[in-house]
Order: sequence, then structure tokens, then C-alpha cells
Amino acid sequence: MMKYLNFKSEYNRFPKIKIKYYEEGIYDSYNSIFERIKKDNTKNTIVFECYPGVRYKELESQLFSKFTDAEIIFVDEYAKQGTEITEMIKDKLSNDRVFAFKSFIDILDFYPQENIQKIREMKSNKLQIFYGFGASQIIKGETLVYCDMARWEIQKRYRTHELTNWRMDTFDLDILRKYKRSYFFEWRTADLIKQKEYENIDFYLDTNDNNQPKMITGNDFRTALKQAVQAPFRLVPYFDPGVWGGQWMKEVCNLDPNKENYAWSFDGVPEENSIYLAFGDKYLETPSINIVFYQPVELLGQKVFDTYGAEYPIRFDFLDTIGGGNLSLQVHPLKSYIKEQFNIDYTQEESYYMLEALDDAVVYLGVKEGINKEEMIEDLRKAERGEKLFDDERFINKFPAKKHDHFLIPPGTIHCSGRNAMVLEISATPYIFTFKLWDWGRLGLDGIPRPVHINHGEKVIQFDRDTTWVKNNLVDQVTTLHEEDGLLVEKTGLHDLEFIETTRYKTNKPVIIQTKDSVNQLNLVDGKKAIVQSINGEFDDFVVNYAETFIIPERIKEYIIKPYNVGEEIMVLRALVK
Repeated sequence: MMKYLNFKSEYNRFPKIKIKYYEEGIYDSYNSIFERIKKDNTKNTIVFECYPGVRYKELESQLFSKFTDAEIIFVDEYAKQGTEITEMIKDKLSNDRVFAFKSFIDILDFYPQENIQKIREMKSNKLQIFYGFGASQIIKGETLVYCDMARWEIQKRYRTHELTNWRMDTFDLDILRKYKRSYFFEWRTADLIKQKEYENIDFYLDTNDNNQPKMITGNDFRTALKQAVQAPFRLVPYFDPGVWGGQWMKEVCNLDPNKENYAWSFDGVPEENSIYLAFGDKYLETPSINIVFYQPVELLGQKVFDTYGAEYPIRFDFLDTIGGGNLSLQVHPLKSYIKEQFNIDYTQEESYYMLEALDDAVVYLGVKEGINKEEMIEDLRKAERGEKLFDDERFINKFPAKKHDHFLIPPGTIHCSGRNAMVLEISATPYIFTFKLWDWGRLGLDGIPRPVHINHGEKVIQFDRDTTWVKNNLVDQVTTLHEEDGLLVEKTGLHDLEFIETTRYKTNKPVIIQTKDSVNQLNLVDGKKAIVQSINGEFDDFVVNYAETFIIPERIKEYIIKPYNVGEEIMVLRALVK
């Protein structure tokens, strides 16, 4: 029996981008991969550039061992020790569990110069394999194989203690600290390599699944990324439990009903999500950031690219507290603060769109009028020390929330969703820059207190965002833009202080939408199913199910959205960079 929907959800957890034109397709066994690489290179140097986290032992035993006449050189062994690297970055790494100073360090800085020279002097006319993190920057071979993997898979390997940070032996380290080192350092360095080498890749190897490799040629890889931005597409969502997690996503997103809860999902975050590229009846996984890096203007639009570079600035994610608990009380940094403290160019401008809200659902937003700033901060510190519970009733506004309300959250505004709400969070994408202030006295799933950052938070809280200001500026600020029979177009947010604009289309007929010089990110927030159609036939009809997030590349310029079933009403929320 459906609890939250009056129809059976068809939410697709495994969306695929169909690649129409390609030369060779997927090689999906180590034998076929070996034969294909060998076909192109039998006597010269093969370089395997590996994203940090790739299972080296699997490559060694399942693939490199097949090159019986090859000399195998593992370049990581010539890098600096983990302790040396930690010493190099310690001033920017910080002692905080969560935050550091975002740094773009050339991979060669992590290798002693004499060792780089030693590796280069090893090159001969014999068949050789050089592999590891930075191999392609140290040695230029006749064949380059790029070994890639998803950020989410890296995090799962961290959690099981299979994996730790590059050149470290801290397998049991706190997952937040592992992720921090990856996000602020390792992934930045790895992405610099990736952006340099796209045109040089001879073979692209998907290493996400244990002993289930998938490889395509570099030409097919580049062709696929170019085709991906010629039509609407979806990212591959992932879901995770949490201390406040709820029950809504289990039903709507077709998840395991036996799990205790699901707290959040990334369904539209190219920095973190993947895409599936389908070649005939086979597909491989690649981080969706590859589209952003390789086709930034076609995806984002020239205006957005000029402002943000090859970064995707819009994020959609789910926060499920239905049957769960409150989110942590939190605040996001101001733009000047995030740049100065963490070297991030823009901050987490945010909003909560209510996909569902039970009768007692609320949103905590802004401070109450007339409070004393010092008293509130001291109350938070006492709560952090475990001396008392934070008196949220005294200091923080609490607004009733109902389905399809939209709460706007510019940086510096204290906020959180209460229990029994299903939030589509629409925000900018600068990592997880949330300063938690109070977490209701809970422990994390790891059994230790979740980190709070009152020292950061007190420096950015805007105490003039009190009850009256919040009511007048942030609570369901809906403006009708256009209305006709069967169509209502409304501006729902975000606030004028924020760079993202959201528009809601409620329609029972086809509606033409312009991309307005920006990538468009949308979610079907009501209705069973919709179709996205091309104006001029440049892409095939694209079907969207309820609650699915999807992306329209800016190069498409305009498109049609209509109900899948004639006459049924749908509601679509669209975000763009204004």
C-alpha cells in the first residue's frame, strides 16, 4: 500500500545516457581489455594514470600480469611518504575534522625531483608499464590508459577501511578526515591531471566495480561526452542513511524497505555524482564532472563558464526527515568568509523546496526579534559542552511548512528543516560548507558527536535576519510571471542576494522554456510523468518520472515540457544561474 503517493513510483535509480554514435563500444573483461590494448601497443611504453582510490592489486593481478614480457613500474613508490606530504600541506590541512583550505597542487610536487628523473631514465625501447597517481605527468608513453572511478565509490571504500588517503596508512581514520583530505587536496590534484589529458587518453577504464572492469577507447570516451550535452540527461543518484533520516525516499525512490532510514540523496551534483554511458546493451560509469571539465561551455553556457569556470554551480539534493528527526541547526558562510578561510570562490546559497510535509512539519529560519547575540552564542557553547540543551524556542524562528512551500536561505541565515518534511534542497555547490551550530544532542552513526563549528558560525550569522525580515523576504516568496488556461508560471526564489533563480511551471499542456544563457536543472515536483521534447528535433523525447532531477545543457537554448499523459497536470521546478 502506497503511503506517500497515490500512484506507484517509477523513479529510475539507474538512468543511462544512450550513446548513438561510437566506433568500438565497451570491453568488459580483463582478457578483452588486454587484447585491445596489446593490439595497439606491443613494444613500447604504456602509462596507466590512476585516480587515487583505484584498486592497484586488482590491476596488477588481473591485467598487468597478462603482459608477460613487460617491465612493470609502480610510480607511487617513488613519491614522497605520506608523513612528508602531510608536512607539506599541514598549514592548509588544519586540525578540523571537516574543513581545510582548498589547494591545487601539481602532482610533481609530491615526487622528489631525483625520483622523477630516476623514473624517466627507466624508459627504454622494451615493453613497459608505468602506473599510479601522476604516472602520465612523469612519463610520456605511446599509450595512455586513464583509470577512473566515482567519488561515491571512493567514500564507500573509506568507510569499509579498504582504502585510505594516497600514500597514507591511516585506514581506520575518521571518514570525515579522509574525505576532507581527498576533497581539498587529492581530488584537486587528480582533476588537474584529468583536465590536461582528455585529448591524450587512448583508453578509458572504469574501475568502480570489483573485478568487473569496463573500457572504451579514448575516441569513444570523448565522443560520448560530446553527445551527452546534446540532450537532456540525468545523473546517477545515490542515497545514504543518517541520524535524522526518514522514510519517504524508500517508497518514492524505490529503495530497500528493510533499511532503517535514508537521510539524504545526491540526485543533481556533478561534483559528486556519476553518469552511466550506454553503448548498445552495455554501459560504464564515469564521474559526471568529466562532462563539466570536457564540455563546459556546451553544458553551462558561455556566461556561466565565464563566471565560474569549469565548475557546475547548481546543486539539487534530497533531505528526508519524514518519520525521522530535525536536521542540525546550521548556517552557511558569507562569500567573503569562505574565500578568505577556505579558498572557495562562491558560497552555499540555498533554499528548501517542500516535496512533502506532514501536519507538524516546520522550518527553523532566522533569529527571533530582540534576542541578545552574545546570549545565544553562549547558549550554543553550553549545549556543545553538554551542559544543557540549546533553547531553540527562545532564539530561533519556527515556521509551519506545507507541500510546495519554498523557503529561501541566503548565506548567514540560521536554518534547518524540522522532522516530517521532505526537502528538495536547491543550492550552490561549494562542497558541504555547512557550519553546524547545534545537533539536538545526537551522536553520529559512527557513535561520536557530529562536528559543530560555532567559532565559524558566530562570525557569519546575520542577526538582522529576524522574524519580520524572514517573513517578508524568505518564506514562500511566490510571484506570478504568466498565467493562462492550463498554465501557471511562478517565480519561487531564490532571494535577490543569491545567484540562482527558480521558476515553477504548473501545466496540463506543452510549454516552451528557454534556457536563458544558463544550464537548466529541473525536478518534476508533482505529477506522475513528463516528457521533454526538442523544438527542432535535435534530441529524442526524454521521459522524466516524479521526483527525478534532470539537466538541460545550455546549448539546447529552448525545449518543450509537457505531461506524459494528455490532460494530466504536472509541476516542474527549474533552476538556472541568473
